[in-house]
Amino acid sequence: MTIMEPTTHSQQKASTSSSTETAEDLAVKLNAALRDNDREVVLELLEKGADVNSKAESGWTPLQSAVQADNEELVRLLLHKGACPHARKDNGGTAFTEAAITGNVNILELLLDYGLNIDDYDDNGFTAFMEAAWYGKEEALKFLYRKGANVNLRRVVSEEKEKLLKGGATALMDACKKGHFSIVKTLVQEMGADVNTRDNKDRNALIHALKDVCGKKTYKSAVSIGHFLLDCGVDVTSKDECGKTALILAVEMQSPDLVKALLEKGEIDIDDADEEGNTALMVAVKNDDYDIAELLCEKGARTDVGNLIAIVNRNRTQNMSCLLRRYNTRFVPETLSDWEPNSKRWRDQLIKLYKIYRPMIGKLKTFQYVQQRIQNTSQGGIYLGLHGGTEVAVRISRSTEGEKELSFFKECGNCEHLLKLFQSEKAKGYMYLCFPLWEKNLEEHLQEPEDQMDYKDALRMIFQAVRELHSLGFAHQDLQPRNFLIDLGGKIYLADFDNKRKLIEGDEELVNSDLEALGKLVLYVLTGGRKPLQQVSIEDLDADSPDYEEALDLVSSLDSHDERSLEGLSKHPYFWSKKTRFQFLKIIWNKIKDFPSPEDRDAVFQAPNATKSFPYPSWTEQVDKAVLSIMQNPRRGKPFKYRNNVANLLRFIRNMDEHPDVRITNKIGDYALYFLKLFPALTIYVYNSLRQNPEYSDFADFQDPSL
Repeated sequence: MTIMEPTTHSQQKASTSSSTETAEDLAVKLNAALRDNDREVVLELLEKGADVNSKAESGWTPLQSAVQADNEELVRLLLHKGACPHARKDNGGTAFTEAAITGNVNILELLLDYGLNIDDYDDNGFTAFMEAAWYGKEEALKFLYRKGANVNLRRVVSEEKEKLLKGGATALMDACKKGHFSIVKTLVQEMGADVNTRDNKDRNALIHALKDVCGKKTYKSAVSIGHFLLDCGVDVTSKDECGKTALILAVEMQSPDLVKALLEKGEIDIDDADEEGNTALMVAVKNDDYDIAELLCEKGARTDVGNLIAIVNRNRTQNMSCLLRRYNTRFVPETLSDWEPNSKRWRDQLIKLYKIYRPMIGKLKTFQYVQQRIQNTSQGGIYLGLHGGTEVAVRISRSTEGEKELSFFKECGNCEHLLKLFQSEKAKGYMYLCFPLWEKNLEEHLQEPEDQMDYKDALRMIFQAVRELHSLGFAHQDLQPRNFLIDLGGKIYLADFDNKRKLIEGDEELVNSDLEALGKLVLYVLTGGRKPLQQVSIEDLDADSPDYEEALDLVSSLDSHDERSLEGLSKHPYFWSKKTRFQFLKIIWNKIKDFPSPEDRDAVFQAPNATKSFPYPSWTEQVDKAVLSIMQNPRRGKPFKYRNNVANLLRFIRNMDEHPDVRITNKIGDYALYFLKLFPALTIYVYNSLRQNPEYSDFADFQDPSL
């Protein structure tokens, strides 16, 4: 009888593996063994062929599992066996970000030696530094800071997520949100974290600290962080995604100390309201928080909004009722007439603004929060507003900056295509500049397939806008599609919300840079915005377009800082109608037909510095043979043989139109369309030949009479 040796614990677990196991089975077991910190089973599975870079559920690799288990020995083992430190889970996370979550400095340092980017981020934009802040791992945070982590990096997310206003948060916001007070202090005092950075929902660190507070520990840390940030000069005007100010959030937390501290700052509007129209006092009354309600009333909170008496009557709170009546609270029923805004795009938000309570700023009603923001700029957001009932776009700036802008907008008053100021209001050190509300900017308009645009008309308005700005003595320096605004009627206005314009004062380079940018913008518009502005090129133009040759020449003229300037280029043949181009060709023949000799006529098109030759040296072979025969043998005239030069082609065009023949009409239809399609480069060739010939340049001084 054979006596069997007792099996060890690791042998029992490993015996579950068989030679028939799939790679997927081995991967699952390897990850499980790593999370159990079972070194023996890990080694045995690797010997059996388990892939050191296999992926289990959700894309977890063995290395990531070892890091999560906080086992430095197994991490080193796997790296020695060829584990890839750069591998990502399904959410984009790496072993490095996992190490920050566990807070193991040794593992972080080990992985950094493999060339990882310290600011690498996952699909949600989290870096290792942010993870350390979120999970309260202070030693890991300090280590990453010493190694060069970007303290103020904002969470980077995909374009789709950014459109949903996700992302943009910083490590400081994460520490505030999770209530890690010591880490908040370390980030600000030792690492220089910016307390006023805002995420994509426009929330700063203070808002993150005061939102969603529950439980005594969280409450205590939130209050401490709130006081600390206030001492550090945090902006108290920031709002959350529901329009709640820090004051309203502090009232919701029921922290009278924090409410008092916020009010003492003097920068906060005590009567500001959230998206549902609730002020801080209304929240305190709803929560039956007598102490905070009394504090707010003492500080001058309005008691004539929100039907406060109706609220206390429902809550049966007699003490609160007495408090409010002491401050002259009355039941004030609010009735709103039906109202329909003019704007189609902003309709829903405008109706919301119209209905909710907002403290008035002079005649202006506006709501500075993310859902009412219509555009971002480097100088802050642009928000919807109602000024005396008129729909407006509102830019908010410090009074000193606003005064400078006011003087500029006064100069724009007589300009047709520069954005004009509608009205302005001033309150508490801020200037509220109100502009006529636009529907879309040029970039947005071109991205909408249902929005049809007359490119030629749009470019006319764009050219005029830039000309008007230059005439005021300014170069724009930021001719981006987003800076051209389009109203309901399709009219285009140029704006400069980023304040990048510069005084020209004889500096032609500033004008030239605007012309080059305008050339790029022409290409962007003519290609329908299919590519980003900086990527579009001449090659993207439609060569089959009837305006192709003229568009090429217009862009080239802008890029070369043509001596005609923007004023002259605004009369460029690109802007002419088909009828005008045909008339131009006829008129040129009429101007030269009485010249003494054919050579004199040919000389008109031979500019001294001409760079292009006649593009149709065999034009008689390109026209319809029957048409050519009829024209060379007219019924009531002498036979005439046309020669292959530009003067004869112009004569041919003029004669055909001036002496119509039904046989030709039946053959080719509209003369103008026929010639412009057959000889698309003729108009621009004739125009440039004349313009470049000093003796006859006045012949090219021609513009579309319909304009």
